[in-house]
Parts: sequence; C-alpha cells; structure tokens
Amino acid sequence: MRKPVIAGNWKMYKTVGEAVETVLTLKPLIANANHCEVVIAPVFTALKTLADRLEGSNIRVAGQNCSTEVEEGAHTGEVAAFMLRDAGATHVIIGHSERRQLYSEGDTMVRRKVQAAISSGLTAIMCVGESLGQRDQGIAERVVSGQLGGGLSGLTALDHDRIIIAYEPVWAIGTGRTATPEQAQEMHAFIRRVFAEGHSEQAARSLRILYGGSVKPDNVSPLMTQPDIDGALVGGASLEAQSFARIVNYERA
Repeated sequence: MRKPVIAGNWKMYKTVGEAVETVLTLKPLIANANHCEVVIAPVFTALKTLADRLEGSNIRVAGQNCSTEVEEGAHTGEVAAFMLRDAGATHVIIGHSERRQLYSEGDTMVRRKVQAAISSGLTAIMCVGESLGQRDQGIAERVVSGQLGGGLSGLTALDHDRIIIAYEPVWAIGTGRTATPEQAQEMHAFIRRVFAEGHSEQAARSLRILYGGSVKPDNVSPLMTQPDIDGALVGGASLEAQSFARIVNYERA
C-alpha cells in the first residue's frame, strides 16, 4: 500500500510570524490524520522555526528548492540540500513548473538537484507536467516522459524510496481549463508505466505520484479515488489552515 502524501507549497508567501500562526492553527485540525503524510513547504526564512515548532507532530517540513551543489562554496544566494536537512527539512520540492518556466531550470539542473537531495538524506518531490501549448499539440506524454527520464537518470534501486513525483498539468492552472479526475489518472498511470520501464515494476508499484493541478477542498476526494493518484501538491489552498485541513482530511472511499 502506498501511503498518500498531502503537501502544501506555500511559494513566496508568509513572514515567519504568519507562518507560525498558520501551523499552530493547523496542528490540532489534522492531529488525527494518520491516513496520510503531511508536508508543508514554507519560504527558506521560516523553515527552521517551523521545523522546531512542529517537532513531534505529524507534519513534516520541506524546502521549495535546493542548490545543485552538495558542498559548501562560493555560490551566493544558494541553499544546499544538506543545509535544508540541518534546518529540519525532510523533503524538498524540485523542478516545480514555476522554477522551470520563470527560472529556466531544465532537466539537467533538475537531475543534479534530485541527486543532491538524495545524497543529503532528503526525499525529493520532483515535479513534471506539460504546458497548454504542449497538450494542444498532442505531445503531453512525450514532454512528461522526457522530464522523467532527464530528471531521474542515474537513479539507483536504493534511491527509489527517496523519490516522489508530482504531476502538474500546467495547462489547467490559471487558464480557465480544468483537468478531470479521469484525465489526471490517465497521466498518473502513464508516469507509473514510464517509471517501470526505466527502473522496475516493483519500484513503480511503490512510487508515490501526487497531483498538483489546483487542488482544493471541493475536488480532492474525487481525485484521491483514482488508483494511481497518491496524494496532492497543493498551492494556494494550503495557505489557509482550515482550507488545507479540509484537504488533508479528505473523504476516503
């Protein structure tokens, strides 16, 4: 059985004080949520404070990004994966669509970050997904397959437990178009097949694949009934404690 993961990506929102207020409100609302793993990804400046406040709870903390470098050095503005681990993070988001689109992160950079995360003992939540234009051109599967192969090449059998995939249908975020649970399931099943081809059937069966297409309290339950959807990477709906708690406590079939 693959234990679901509900992860909240706070992006560039919340001061340290606001972040603390949110998690202190969230903790009791999901204290009995043993059916899934809960992860929140605050800005770097709040990471250590939140990790300390959440110690002993059922909420884990993630970085939103990490450096490709695995050792200290003259890399102004970068944060190494081992530094995230030192600050209390257990996970890190890598290759998010915003990083790929706005900061020109390609598959080679994503691969190096995944390797840095794994070598530092973090679980890498690696994001993949096609744009509106790519879906309309009929090349969605080709794009996602390329991102999987490019980001995960060199992965060993020992690394499989440190990998979570998040599928972001970029075409369904802020475009007015929506992905149905069936469309999401179709791509999740494809991702699992591609992973099996590149690694092994056993690894693919245990791989957790999260859905990241504008998940909200009113659409999470139908998504979570799909056989290959193992959780959610939540954006805006994770910024408010009650909203995120409703997603974590989704109705289970």
